[in-house]
Amino acid sequence: MVGLQYDCLANPLGAVRLSFEKAVASGDGQAALQGKDWGTGQIFADFISENLSQIPIINQECSQRLRPNTLVRFRGMVQDALGSEFYIGAFKDGSVWRTNKYLDASQCHTQFDCSDYDIASSPDIRIWERRLIYCVPVPCYNSWSECSLEGETNSCIDSTSHSKEKRFREDSETVDSMVCDGDECPSAAKKMREDGHLSPTHAAGFSARSLDSGTSMLMNPRQSLLPCLVKTYDILESEVKLNDIVEFVGILSYEAESSENADEMIDEVASVHLPPGTVPRLHCISHRRLEVHDLIHSSVVMEPKSSLVRQIREDLLRHLTSILGNDGLTAHYLLLHLLSKVQARLDDVAVGKFSLNLTCFSKETMSAFGSQLSHAINSLVPLSHCMPLTVEYLNSASLAPKKDYETNRLCTGILQLANGSHLTIDETKLEAGTLNSVGVENVRLLKNLVEVQKVEYDFQFYKVEMQTDVQMLILSEGKSNIIPADVVVPFQPGLVNPMLHVISDELNAWRWYLATLRSSSHSIAPEVQKVVEDDLVSARQADRNLGTEDFSRCLTMGRLIAISFGEDSLSLEHWQMVKELERLRKERINLKLISGSVRKM
Repeated sequence: MVGLQYDCLANPLGAVRLSFEKAVASGDGQAALQGKDWGTGQIFADFISENLSQIPIINQECSQRLRPNTLVRFRGMVQDALGSEFYIGAFKDGSVWRTNKYLDASQCHTQFDCSDYDIASSPDIRIWERRLIYCVPVPCYNSWSECSLEGETNSCIDSTSHSKEKRFREDSETVDSMVCDGDECPSAAKKMREDGHLSPTHAAGFSARSLDSGTSMLMNPRQSLLPCLVKTYDILESEVKLNDIVEFVGILSYEAESSENADEMIDEVASVHLPPGTVPRLHCISHRRLEVHDLIHSSVVMEPKSSLVRQIREDLLRHLTSILGNDGLTAHYLLLHLLSKVQARLDDVAVGKFSLNLTCFSKETMSAFGSQLSHAINSLVPLSHCMPLTVEYLNSASLAPKKDYETNRLCTGILQLANGSHLTIDETKLEAGTLNSVGVENVRLLKNLVEVQKVEYDFQFYKVEMQTDVQMLILSEGKSNIIPADVVVPFQPGLVNPMLHVISDELNAWRWYLATLRSSSHSIAPEVQKVVEDDLVSARQADRNLGTEDFSRCLTMGRLIAISFGEDSLSLEHWQMVKELERLRKERINLKLISGSVRKM
């Protein structure tokens, strides 16, 4: 166990140093000198499991109170992988081995000329490697989901900011002796010499102006989260991938403002331009990937009993029906759409996706129902964004991420979204016009996203398709010719209902319902599968125009209806519901076609 003088929260580097020195002095010394975990993993795992809520979260509001070299949390999306850097991981101080792990700067400058690239051959130096990843606030993060996270932050900041002051000052004396690694240098240490510790403006006064412009377009205006440069250790590349939502726990680094001693870095990622004083550095000790259900309010814990799920389903369906002007058919399809998720991939087929195109949305209908629908979706899912599609927008928007080789950075695009995001495309604003080359490319990107759930990343000399899982809802007057959705439903509202007040318990239950059930497993019993196959054969005989896409849609609907009731297998009752919904939908389409009010669907 680590003594109190090595408090994992206020003085995590003390715990790292002590455990390293003990490991080197023991029989595991060679493993520790090779950079392998020497016991810190278990020390912090035990502490984090019992004290996670006490670890402050990096955001704009609390950054002025966070101190360097303390334990913090960060939640964000991996926007760019910046490669690896080599650093002096361990060095001999007289007869004692010491470590620089989880530090930006090297403490060994008094003994070695760190600008000498031959130091790697020194018997008193060990060169280790770490990965750098750039994380941004999760795009499309809705404020209600953010607030649940901020509540945890505010509750733990005050408990640590004053009582640990003395320990912070002691840490400052250690950091004062450091020199820079790469682009991070000791000008901040000069400030520490003046008063014994970093002032708030030098501690972590990070600015949101460093946000990528493409990402900021998708963030809630009230969002207070910051981007972060995360340095990872002992983590396989496959564990943290591009666009993953990850919660990191690690040591907050002080921010350097100059690069006068940049030669000390053995190997630095070239041209990573991160504005000084704007982006916090975090040395990762622990991490976990987050799914959509991890983003809902942490206090929502329910057991998915059948009776409870059915009641929540009934209440949510009633709410959606009211929002949609008493159009129950559209509400059913919208519910299935919100529960959809890519379950598997077979070649270019994303099994489980269920994009929805609601037609008959004129400008007047959009004015009456659009804002209510948008508000409802934003309040139900943690990640959502509405894209107003116009010719001007298509001709100018940066939808695909692009590599900038001058800065060696991946510039984010609007379609660089985390899995589980919801994207509403508003085509009602689309008018006649001419698409330029950018517009044509953007249309192709949107089609590719809705058809195969992939986004093409532009690396200038080549392009790479990245898999994604984004729920897509298209609102249009007629069937969209730009974005071919899986299912088209003519919107047929009655009266505009007043916006109903929904109590927080209901909202939390609906959010839990959607986030939890969309990841449910599903199967089909042999006897039900035989009925389904026979019905599909009969349908094909009755209508030769039916193809594999129609059959795939029906099977996906069967799964979604089953899980909407909290069931893990398709029943005959569920299958009958699929057939009835499809019958009503096609009947409505035929009536619209006869009346000539919509284009052919």
